[in-house]
Amino acid sequence: MSVPIDQETKKKKRSLFELIADVPTLVRELVMGEIQQLKVEMIGKFKAWGIGGALIAVAVVVVLYMLGVLLTAAVLGLSYVMPGWLAALLVAFVLLVIAAIFALVGYRKLKDGLPPQPTATIESVKRDIDTIKGMTK
Repeated sequence: MSVPIDQETKKKKRSLFELIADVPTLVRELVMGEIQQLKVEMIGKFKAWGIGGALIAVAVVVVLYMLGVLLTAAVLGLSYVMPGWLAALLVAFVLLVIAAIFALVGYRKLKDGLPPQPTATIESVKRDIDTIKGMTK
């Protein structure tokens, strides 16, 4: 014998108290599911970052080796017009001058950043405090 539709829907309907009682469980399951999804997503992203970073590091090493080869080629090329030892000294001197220029520019930039405090912001906050004190007097 089949159950009439009205009795079936009444059996499936739950009281308001039963629904309210299920809310903490449902919220906990939802939060746990979101945390699990976050973990999976972040692990995937960190793996991609790690692999990408490693590949970039390998590329940098290869470029450094390439620069060594180019410097050797410069020395060998100059050795056709001057003795090899003089060609090596000339290339080394040019590299020393380039390094000195970069070091000087870097030193000046570092000096511009000293002291490492947000002095302009501190002065602005002090002015704001003084303004507020003046308004309260």
